[in-house]
Amino acid sequence: MKLYNFEEIIDRRGSGSIKTDVLPERFGRSDLLPMWVADMDFRTPDFILDAIHEVCDHGILGYTKCPDAYYASIAQWLQQQHRWEIQPEWLQFLPGVVKGIALCVSHFTQPGDKIIIQPPVYYPFRSVPEQLGRTIVNNPLQEVDGTYCMDLQHLRTVIDSNCKMLILCNPHNPVGITWEKETLQELAEICVENNILVISDEIHADLSLFGHKHIPFATVSDSAQANSITLMAPSKTFNMAGIVSSFCIIPNPALRKDFFHYLKATELDQMHIFAGITTVAAYRQGAAWLQQMLAYVEQNILFVQTYLQQHLPLVKAVIPQASFLIWLDCRKLGLSQKDLVALFIDKARLALNDGSTFGPGGEGFMRMNIGCPQAIVAKALEQLRNACI
Repeated sequence: MKLYNFEEIIDRRGSGSIKTDVLPERFGRSDLLPMWVADMDFRTPDFILDAIHEVCDHGILGYTKCPDAYYASIAQWLQQQHRWEIQPEWLQFLPGVVKGIALCVSHFTQPGDKIIIQPPVYYPFRSVPEQLGRTIVNNPLQEVDGTYCMDLQHLRTVIDSNCKMLILCNPHNPVGITWEKETLQELAEICVENNILVISDEIHADLSLFGHKHIPFATVSDSAQANSITLMAPSKTFNMAGIVSSFCIIPNPALRKDFFHYLKATELDQMHIFAGITTVAAYRQGAAWLQQMLAYVEQNILFVQTYLQQHLPLVKAVIPQASFLIWLDCRKLGLSQKDLVALFIDKARLALNDGSTFGPGGEGFMRMNIGCPQAIVAKALEQLRNACI
């Protein structure tokens, strides 16, 4: 079996990378170690680059049909990785998961309708619906013994007849929870009872850690399957976010016919030349790379946990059950959010995500991307330690 190198340090500055090249615009300075945007600094796997090279070497970048193996490769991957048996006709290409959320919001709700989210959560869950004229209803996660759970009792109290959609983060970003089957089943029943469509963002589905397992929302019950649209992509898994290749899964025939017609009418179901071939390459050849990458990420997480315990006990890592993102609990530093952000930027010279941008419950936290060589993680922690002295 081929062994992949996750220690290689690749300088992304000047490449157009959002992570490095918008630091002055976003953080006010360029001399920061970037550990914010949720892509990895590991080299994109060779089998994906080879697929791109093959197309480029042909010499013509023309209009291109969906590869014959596209839908079958996705179905096979979901069966192998998540024990989810799907039908190819349930699938449709999407030009991005966040765009998929926007399309679902636009198509299935009206301006003024209420959409439920569960903060602290990935900030486009709030910003996209609000910019489309919808009203956000918060059902905050409960913090229990250093981890998080859904507050389903509270959810029942905030629902009214204007609530039309719930956007689920599964696994959850930024707290890294892989939701249990019983929780998802109860959530499904609540939403069906109240005629609330569930949009399940499962872009981190392949990134379960430390023996945890991802459970696709649509698999937990007949109710969940009939009342949900699942959004997935190979982009986080194989560090190919710039390719923009995502897909939706809709088992319900009526929902599927309705939404797929909308995508076809707008030509949003048309993939670009690299989307299909890279998805097929990832799902046909990527299992070994993924296994090795996750093992390396686990080492990085444990490294962060040990370092903080030994050198920065006032900062605690919420150990993720999935993803390469760590939710850092900085509340014991006793700083306001403004001063906390200033500590990371101006003293530690680190670019992390401000926890408050993830909504209620994010104050006192920062989100750290450790999908990078461990030498970079060590450098970042050393800079943070020196800043706190």
